[in-house]
Amino acid sequence: MASFKKFEEIQAWQKAYDVTIDVYKLTSNGQFSKDFGLRDQLRRASVSIMANIAEGHGRRSNNEFANFLNLARGSAAEVQSHLHVAYGIGYIDKVGFESLYSKVTEISRMLLSLAQYLRRPQNNDDNIS
Repeated sequence: MASFKKFEEIQAWQKAYDVTIDVYKLTSNGQFSKDFGLRDQLRRASVSIMANIAEGHGRRSNNEFANFLNLARGSAAEVQSHLHVAYGIGYIDKVGFESLYSKVTEISRMLLSLAQYLRRPQNNDDNIS
């Protein structure tokens, strides 16, 4: 059984928070700050990773938590897709792109592992403490 008392204790949430701060800093400068569509989509997707982890934790059942972790993984993929566009049009350099992309990849892997753990038969009936 997962035993996170607060969603802020979840390492994937902590890393998603750090990525979101990075995204907000990145999108606050230069031409990126003026591209309202891409800027806002990237920001919303990064915030969505954190929000889905928190909401899933708040649902208090392992199956529901796992479902929200999968939604968070979808948002992580969305962030990565938007990063490709930002890199392609020159809003982010290769080093910045690779750094953020790899951070999001790590978060996605963590979310998958946690969701798989929560879905194990011995954990299905357990509630989150």
